[in-house]
Amino acid sequence: MDLNTITEVVRPRTRAELPAWKAGDAWLAGGTWLFSEPQAQLSRLIDLGELAWPPLTISEDGLSIAATCSVAELDALSCPADWIAAPLIDQCCRAFLASFKIWKTATVGGNLCMSLPAGPMISLLAALEGICTIWKNDGTEQRIAVTNFVTGNNSNVLAPGDLLRQIDIPLTALKRRAAFRQIALSPVGRSGALLIGTQGRDGDLLLTVTGATVKPLQLRFGTIPDEAALRASILSDIPDALYHDDVHGKPAWRKAMTLRLAEEIRAELAGIRP
Repeated sequence: MDLNTITEVVRPRTRAELPAWKAGDAWLAGGTWLFSEPQAQLSRLIDLGELAWPPLTISEDGLSIAATCSVAELDALSCPADWIAAPLIDQCCRAFLASFKIWKTATVGGNLCMSLPAGPMISLLAALEGICTIWKNDGTEQRIAVTNFVTGNNSNVLAPGDLLRQIDIPLTALKRRAAFRQIALSPVGRSGALLIGTQGRDGDLLLTVTGATVKPLQLRFGTIPDEAALRASILSDIPDALYHDDVHGKPAWRKAMTLRLAEEIRAELAGIRP
């Protein structure tokens, strides 16, 4: 899609070179959504490519993912053997409703900033307890959990001129056992519900609910609950108003699938054979 209203493209190389934000500006990373439909309100693009952020950095603290890291780059990451939650990367990358061409261009940060319920990078980063670093428009920085970054369907905490810099995944989260479940109304359809459970060495359970709800939600249990306790927690802690409603699934169906997939995850992590 040609963006005929764009009159200027700026390519800063450092944070100091970022131009003062003004009405009509937009950040450009992968651009897979930006160039997918008319953007009549825009007049200037600020291209983040020249900032040359390392896409992925492994350290003793865990994994740092640049907002400009592509889905293909993340999927190709060779993870340490003791990162037993690493298969979630492959599973969430393949939860995209996208071609290989999109994989090579679409960015992890872009999927997070779009803040759509079915965004699989939101699912991955929330389940792995990711922390976002935001470059604020006033020159400061903010760190916020992914679960708090997304506030609703296509909404998040970013104010005009704010820029998502990176997402940090703690090492402890990468060393947790994990179970993944996804369902859609059609074989290649957008996720109607995507749930991930992780379990630490002390036997706790962290259940992350996405896809079914307008924002990522998490339920924490000190130990693996029984089926009744898990069901009761979901029913009490996830209000019906938070289940998403669109052509990819009605709220009642999404709620039912959340209950079903959550129980499958609980049973898997508890070592219960179906």
